[in-house]
Formats: sequence, C-alpha cells, structure tokens
Amino acid sequence: MGTGRRTLKIVAGVSGSPKIYGAAIDPRRSTLADALEIAKLAERHRFDALFAADLLSFGAQGAIGAQEPLIFLAALSAVTSRVGLIATVTTTFHHPYNLARLFGTLDHVSNGRAAWNAVTSSVGEENYGAGDLPSPEERYARAGEVLEVTNALFDSWLPGSLTADGHDGAVLDPERVRRIDHAGTYFTVRGPLNIPPLPQRRPVQFQAGQSAGGVELGARHAEVVFTSLSTLEDAVTYTKRIRARAAELGRAEGLPLIFSSLHATYGATEEEVRRLVRERADATDFDAGRKGLADMLGGGIDLSGLPLDRPIPESLLPEPASVNRRRGRVEIFNRFARSGKTLRELIIAAADTGHWAAAGTPEQIADAIEERYRAGVLDLIGLSGLGDPRTQDFLVAGLLPELRRRGIIGRDHAGGTFREHLELPPLPPLAE
Repeated sequence: MGTGRRTLKIVAGVSGSPKIYGAAIDPRRSTLADALEIAKLAERHRFDALFAADLLSFGAQGAIGAQEPLIFLAALSAVTSRVGLIATVTTTFHHPYNLARLFGTLDHVSNGRAAWNAVTSSVGEENYGAGDLPSPEERYARAGEVLEVTNALFDSWLPGSLTADGHDGAVLDPERVRRIDHAGTYFTVRGPLNIPPLPQRRPVQFQAGQSAGGVELGARHAEVVFTSLSTLEDAVTYTKRIRARAAELGRAEGLPLIFSSLHATYGATEEEVRRLVRERADATDFDAGRKGLADMLGGGIDLSGLPLDRPIPESLLPEPASVNRRRGRVEIFNRFARSGKTLRELIIAAADTGHWAAAGTPEQIADAIEERYRAGVLDLIGLSGLGDPRTQDFLVAGLLPELRRRGIIGRDHAGGTFREHLELPPLPPLAE
C-alpha cells in the first residue's frame, strides 16, 4: 500500500470544558478562552485542522462542560484563516435540512474550511424524545439518507446560479437553483438549500464508526474515516477492508482517507518514559476502571467481583451483534479480552478507549507514526495535548520538527480551502 504524494495531516483537538484551577472553576475565564489560544497555536505551528468532539448526555464520559461543536468552531474561525474545522454532529437526532444550513454557514464564515464528522450516537436518546435508542442498523440506515439529502442540498445550486453584477453585488439566475424533491424512508425534503453555494461546494465529509454498518457508510460516503486502530495489524486490515468496499462502489482510488488519533506519552529519555508509564498505571482507579471497561464492552456486564490478574471469563463477554451501543468499541475490547489480557491490563487499556497509544521520546513517537504512514494506513493523525505546556513543548519543539525533517508532514498548508489542503480528488461534476 503506497503513500502517494499526500503528506500526513495533523489535527489538534479542542474542547469547551471549563478550566479548573485547584478545586474551583475560574469564574473570570470563559470556556472558550483556552480553545482560542489552542486554535492560534495550531495555526502558528501549521497544524492542518481542529477537531471538536461531542456528547449528548450529562454524565457520559467527558461530557460535563462539553460545548456544541458548530457554534464553538464558528468562534474559532474568527482567530484562524487556514486551519480546517471538523465538527462532530450526530445524524440520529438532527434533520438533514438544518444540518445542511448549519454546515453550509460554517463553510461560509470560515471561507471554505468546514468539515463534518458524522456519527450515529450511542447516547442521548433520552433528550430527544426518541424512546429507546434505535438499533445500529437503523441508525446507519438513517445516517445514509441524511448524507444523501445534505449532499443533494449542497449541490442544488448549479454553476452560474450567482454571477457578479459589476458593482460588488450578485445576480441570481433562479433557473440554476433546483429542488431536490427527496422522498425517502425517514425524510421528505423539497429543497433547494436557501443559502448561497458553499466555498467548497460541500464540507469535507468525515465519518466515525467501525462496525459493519459503519464500514459500509464510510465506504459509500466518507472522504475521511475517524478510526480506533490500536495496532498496525488492525490498521492494515481495516484500511484494506474499507477501501476495497469503496472501490466496489466506484469511489476514487485511495478513498476514504484514514484518520487515527494517537494517545502519546512523551519523555525526554527512555528512562523518563518508563517512569511516566509506570506512574500512570500505578495511579489507575481500578474500581472506577471496572465500570469504564464494562462500558467499553457494551454496558451489560458486571466486572465488580472478578480478580484483577486473571482474564475475564469468555462466558461473560457479549456478542458484539447483540449490543446496541458502541458496537465497534465492543468488538475492539472483545478481541482484547479474548486474547488473554488480564482484567488489570484491560482496565489500563480502557483508559485510551481502544485508540492507538504509544510512549517514547519524540524520535520514538515519530518512528511509530512513520511506520503507519509508510504502510499507507495513516493519512491524518490526531495529536492531543497542545493546551498543556509540557506536552506542547514535546509537540512543537520535538515531534513536529522531527516529522518535517523526515518529509512526513508539510511545512505549510497546501491549498486555500480545507478540501484543497487535504488534496482530495475532485467532487463528481454536477449534472445539468
């Protein structure tokens, strides 16, 4: 699997969680203030994008203080001019016409830097009047229709629908703005979209989900897939699988791009790295960790009475197909558990929620990144910690210069819009 000419793109996470000093939230500092500084740092050091996650329930892991991603990233667009803006928004609890208007507006206010990470959500149904959470199969079926409708709306303005009038204004040709007249299983939408054509025509389409339904949706629609691939073997298997299916569907070669986050522990020396890894393991709250691991296994398993230094009995492990929430994550931890890992090892692994994790000096972390990049299974990488002074120094003074020295990441943005910068193939031409 070759790498082609595209350089690896680097992504920084941004969060709207309140800043806590000591035991109290600082009332003088907004939840946006730190994210604004991270956004400025990301652009200054030539990160390629900012990524905002989302959760829809109070009390879900990391949910307290989470902000709505679209509004949050619109604010960050005002202090940046080149970095992409990736918002995670569910297809399960939103209408496609509203989504098209929201993402279209973000693309306009950012001058063509919007991207949508479409998720089907495993929490939040209690807040949307939806009764029980729909099955994964139904959530993915709905997601497919949402993406079909939003793309049709983005494409409802043909080239030449707006032309310059010679006086800093525009002339509308209404004959080149067309209805979509969609009537499907979940939605009836006449269209057209009632905002002007987007700078990118469509926001860049990201998608998260690794179950069978997620792979099918990503292969059909995604330009970038956000993945949890803890090993190189997993990454190779997944990449071959989803790109083979995309090729069967007539997608361009090399699509979708693979986006993996890296949970990195940095040290100046190997001795320091070993100490930090040991301290992290020693600080693990195993009582809370049992609950966290149970959540990774679908939430229907009681681990409270099991010994830490023995594997989980296979009889307790759920069949992934029987689980309604986070089925892809359940598959990952089922595989970990069946490999013979002890409960202690699984709890420690669950702290990274199944994502790729590595520990080392900046040069060793660069080796791990280069291995996946050269294997052709890593196109975008999420690097956390830009807001932490210690980690920030390892990133901007250690890892990023090393990756640039190796020619793995670029020295500047490659295009004006996020789509151009990612060097994506052109969108299919609009039919007249």
